[in-house]
Amino acid sequence: MIQNINIDMQDTEIAYAKINLALHVRSRRPDGYHALESLFAFAQDGDRLDGKGTESGAITLHTDGPFGTQITQDADNLVVKAAAALRSHLGESRGAALRLTKNLPVASGIGGGSADAAATLRLLMRLWDAKIERAKLEELALTIGSDVPACLASTTRLVRGRGELLEDHDLPELAGAPLLLVNPGVALSTGRVFAGWDGMDRGALVADNLKELCVGGRNDLEPAARREAPVIANVLTRLAQCQGQFLSRMSGSGATCFALFETEDTMHAAAQALRAEYPIWWIMETRIRTA
Repeated sequence: MIQNINIDMQDTEIAYAKINLALHVRSRRPDGYHALESLFAFAQDGDRLDGKGTESGAITLHTDGPFGTQITQDADNLVVKAAAALRSHLGESRGAALRLTKNLPVASGIGGGSADAAATLRLLMRLWDAKIERAKLEELALTIGSDVPACLASTTRLVRGRGELLEDHDLPELAGAPLLLVNPGVALSTGRVFAGWDGMDRGALVADNLKELCVGGRNDLEPAARREAPVIANVLTRLAQCQGQFLSRMSGSGATCFALFETEDTMHAAAQALRAEYPIWWIMETRIRTA
């Protein structure tokens, strides 16, 4: 159901950074996608999307922020794609003026584009006063990108298939955990990294508790990503050496890696040390988002 647009209304959404606490690649599907098992969690910080409804049917996008110049503002941008997909689904010509403040590095394995698309759907649903059932909205999100459905809620979820099978998965030990994100300044092609996967099924993901996740979880894309960007090995080694961390891995298809810490003080100390040692690395101090 669609009601009138309030063209005076301005609103904001955060596109929360995504991390793959584990990412198991089980097989390559006949449709060309990979069958995955992953546990997604989200940071409490990310990109920022501001928007205002317009009377015209135009969707306009302005980008700024630390990485704003690295993304396009045309139809290939996932924000624009999400807006166009939602408008088409609603069967109405809706307009919006959008501004994306790009705080997350591009092509970095933390779902920046997918999170931006999901934030666009959430924001425009409010600006356009539209209602869509959750399952239908997730179906629409999947047409935009494999990670977009999970990014809609931006809560800890088990994700299977190519991203269409979602299951809420609460691990209380993770709630609010200090989280350090580190990218060595390398953008990686998701397609190239997936193409470099060795094709071996190393087993199912078991994440009933944090210990199982830490001990048995893995990222099957890490070897391929390290071949594309050997510096990832250095990032992971340094994170593993940080005092107070209890889990460090590469996220997604890289090159961003993460570490979870026991306390905010140990996370902050690790961030300070890494910034001093590697001033060109992008480093974000944040926490695991809770619903």
